[in-house]
Amino acid sequence: MLSHDQIWEALDRLAERHELTPSGLARRAGLDPTSFNKSKRLSADGRLRWPSTESIAKVLDATGASMEEFLAFMRPDADLSKQPAGPQESAFPQQSGSIPLLGFAQAGAGGFFDDGGFPAGQGWDVVEFPAAPSQKSGVYALEVQGESMMPLYRDGDVLIVEPGAQVRRNDRVVVRTNEGEVMAKVLLRQSPRSIELLSLNPEHPNRILELSDVDWIARIIWASQ
Repeated sequence: MLSHDQIWEALDRLAERHELTPSGLARRAGLDPTSFNKSKRLSADGRLRWPSTESIAKVLDATGASMEEFLAFMRPDADLSKQPAGPQESAFPQQSGSIPLLGFAQAGAGGFFDDGGFPAGQGWDVVEFPAAPSQKSGVYALEVQGESMMPLYRDGDVLIVEPGAQVRRNDRVVVRTNEGEVMAKVLLRQSPRSIELLSLNPEHPNRILELSDVDWIARIIWASQ
């Protein structure tokens, strides 16, 4: 018998194999970005919630994984490095030549992102993507405003970020809080309850944020410097 924990563990490990968060995996499969969140795995009265067979089928189709590979992720000793990666496409729909662009101040205003941290709504500009958009179709751009990210990023620099991608220690990231504050930092460490961020500007303090206070976090993959 397959257990509730095994099924969700397999989905988490499949997401990790493709360098995605559970939210990013759901988005890639065309599902609601919150479908695989840990809060959705139990009902309010404590009953177990299972992913539907339709959801799993969509995930397998989106990642190129077979059912046999998915079942292998249920084994605690499964080696993720030996599992085929499948198509390396991002969760945002394919873009050709240009990507959405927004200023940091606009990004903090709200209404420009969905629950998974992907571009949504109106008011976006566009910018030419500098490197292989076919390989990174889920990215967008944020324009640095002000001097708070000096000396690494200057006013007017454009940061290309990839939402939904798994972030690791020492990654440069953009974080948006539930209060609408948007910042570019270095991820020092992440625990199940909080993240610690290193400031790029020595005149600004490091930050520790509760995960419950974080709207989204996206990895910086390129900067126009």
